[in-house]
Amino acid sequence: MQKLQSYIHGQWVEGSGEGVPMVDAVTGETVALSDTKGLDFDQALKYGRKNGEALRNMTFQERGMMLKKLAFYLMKRKKQFYEVSFRTGATKVDSWIDIEGGFGNLFANASLRKTFPNQPFDVEGDPIDLSRGGRFMAHHILVPKEGVAVHINAFNFPVWGMLEKCAVNWMAGMAAVVKPATNTSFLTEAVVREIIKSGILPEGSLQLISGSARSILDTVESQDVVTFTGSADTGRLLKSHRRLLEESVPFNMEADSLNSSVLGEDAKPGTPEFDLFIKEVRNEMTVKCGQKCTAIRRVIVPENLVEDVQIALGKALAKVTIGDPRLKEVRMGALVSKDQVQEVHERIQEMTKTASLVYGNLESPETIGADAKKGAFMSPIVLREDSPFENIAVHSTEAFGPVSTIMPYKNLNEAIELAKMGKGSLVSSIATNDDKIARDYTIKAATHHGRILVLNRESAKQSTGHGSPLPLLVHGGPGRAGGGEEMGGKRGIKHYMQRCAIQGSPTTLTEITGIYQANAKYKEAEKHPFAYHWDDIQPGMSLKTHNRTLTDTDIVNFGNLTWDHFYAHTDITSLEGSIFEKRTAHGYFIISAAAGLFVYPNKGPVAANYGLEEIRFLRPLYHNDTIHVRLTCKEKVDREQKGQELPSGIVKWYVEVFDTNITDGKIPEDEAEEKEALVAIATILTMVQKKQTTFTEINEDEITSALAKLEEDTKPAWGSMKPQHMLEHLETSYRIASGELQDFEIATPEKYLEDTRATLWNYEAMPKNFNFPLYEEGKLPALQHETLAEAKEKLKESRKEYLEFFKKNPEAITKNAVFGELTKYEWELLERKHLNHHFEQFGLL
Repeated sequence: MQKLQSYIHGQWVEGSGEGVPMVDAVTGETVALSDTKGLDFDQALKYGRKNGEALRNMTFQERGMMLKKLAFYLMKRKKQFYEVSFRTGATKVDSWIDIEGGFGNLFANASLRKTFPNQPFDVEGDPIDLSRGGRFMAHHILVPKEGVAVHINAFNFPVWGMLEKCAVNWMAGMAAVVKPATNTSFLTEAVVREIIKSGILPEGSLQLISGSARSILDTVESQDVVTFTGSADTGRLLKSHRRLLEESVPFNMEADSLNSSVLGEDAKPGTPEFDLFIKEVRNEMTVKCGQKCTAIRRVIVPENLVEDVQIALGKALAKVTIGDPRLKEVRMGALVSKDQVQEVHERIQEMTKTASLVYGNLESPETIGADAKKGAFMSPIVLREDSPFENIAVHSTEAFGPVSTIMPYKNLNEAIELAKMGKGSLVSSIATNDDKIARDYTIKAATHHGRILVLNRESAKQSTGHGSPLPLLVHGGPGRAGGGEEMGGKRGIKHYMQRCAIQGSPTTLTEITGIYQANAKYKEAEKHPFAYHWDDIQPGMSLKTHNRTLTDTDIVNFGNLTWDHFYAHTDITSLEGSIFEKRTAHGYFIISAAAGLFVYPNKGPVAANYGLEEIRFLRPLYHNDTIHVRLTCKEKVDREQKGQELPSGIVKWYVEVFDTNITDGKIPEDEAEEKEALVAIATILTMVQKKQTTFTEINEDEITSALAKLEEDTKPAWGSMKPQHMLEHLETSYRIASGELQDFEIATPEKYLEDTRATLWNYEAMPKNFNFPLYEEGKLPALQHETLAEAKEKLKESRKEYLEFFKKNPEAITKNAVFGELTKYEWELLERKHLNHHFEQFGLL
């Protein structure tokens, strides 16, 4: 029997023992053996700490793009994982939640790169002035911990459970060691194999232990982070581990919890909310066979609606078909194992000491396409507890399967109290169309739940449901739920980082954080900052503008242009009792005038105004006041290339507007004078083009130089072209561009054409060994010219004709077989890429 392998120390290994069978939940057949005997977990942790440096050194933008690339890679291979997932008892819908939900976590966390600085660490919050003059200050930074994230996961989500945690720690810059639950680790192993095979993650970023690892916590260190998902009893045992206490290792626990859903008093039978409630409870009982940490265990309903809910829920569950999860007609598959079925039965027996079983039975259910006796099947079970305040077993015992208990309440306060009796849960929900009921429940119940969903007819169509944790929201809960938080957007990432307060002068902290701090020394730019490419701009780079006097006419005209006729700008007879002394300049006019002073008029790397983040007006300016502006680079944020635009990044500029009259146009002599002179501040954003360093810019001299190096026997670095084939291919391209050759069809399908054309704008080299669609596949066309020398001359001639064509016809559009219809500028982009590609192919550049 095949053994599952673990991936540690940069290689796939297997244990030296006999192994523990892992069974197919549907057929009972052995899938593989799990064996970790002889594996050195201590060395695995050390390996992750050491090799995690590559991740720690990456910027947030690089980590985010890495996650995005990995998500796309796995999505393309998702079908193979479904076949494995069926063996865990999961239906296609169950598997979709686990597999594509896990990949979705990578996408969602990748998007968070845009909210972090363009560096390996985070700068948190606002700067703190520790002195009156602003020359001594503090900030907080968060740096990646130098340990490993040890993830001990549950059996119910072998893919999602791994990736929802790893996506967060990878974004933080921390390596992971994953220990999935043994029962379903064969699915986790299948996904990890593809992740390692992709080569997208730096080596050491992910290690996998496929099986038992009881001693894995024995050598954790203070820089490590341990997370656990599973039963509350096991979680408490791990949490008290001696090593965790000695080393003060952060421990994040997400335990099973008795989640509740409340039917609002207004949600009577016949209302959309009643129907939505029944549907939600049925789904949470049957999706993954109720093996979800967020499943609804307690169904809290108005006492006069208990019978209605019981009947409606029974009818809904009666439509749930059970059997082989591969079959389309099956709506509920199997539990993970027969042992799990037995455990659920035992929990039901504990609760039925006081509660009544009102739907389902503990016998083997009818199944479709599967043998109920061989697989881990059971029917949905509904219990009813009529005295939930006296009989508390339903608030303390969880049957981790398709089991829920209905219980009554007299008023909303009782419903809230019942929800709290679970002593902390991951999620609660309420179905109501009364926003006052929703508000009262949410505010009063929030202390005991990690998330609360309000479900009504308005949100239903787009609601992700009671049981769906979302990557950008906190996933965790107080009390019994473990007291931890997983995911949660930036908050989740920060669990794997060390917060450190830093103190110093604004100038020093600017250099440390990479973000300009107010009152830091300026770095006078040698030329206008807008004349630099994104790569060459540095925080602190600054420009002081010339002066401008704001006239009475300016203020009146701005009011007429914008229709902003606020009295301070237009009616000087109404100023008595106000903060204004005379006709006042509009705040937005001041900012507009400031922009007029600092904007660089010439075409350059600045592509566009990208927005305004903050703006403050510190005191009024009046007609005849004179201003000047200080423009300073505050921060740079990387940005991926999108569509038909050149690669660019975002630059945040700190704009300070000064009253020149205060300082006679000179640099303020002291801090008090500087503070008095400052009248407005703003942070503006510009999109700035990145410097192109990938390609040699193509011109006649470069072409002549390259062709002089090309000989008959010059060998290509790739491909089957001979030198003359390459020249004639380029000649053909020029003749296509100039419209001489247009009798062909565009080979790229319409749905891919826009994305294909967009690749012309990026700075990435063309792929090697690409088959030109106008050639017969696998064959080179016959040569058209007698000699290589003639081919060189014809190439030059065709380029000259191409340039002349677009000189006379600058608006012309001609088609290309791969990229579709191209403008003059797009042909120039293609020429640069194309000639670089083939000249590099023959070593001519």
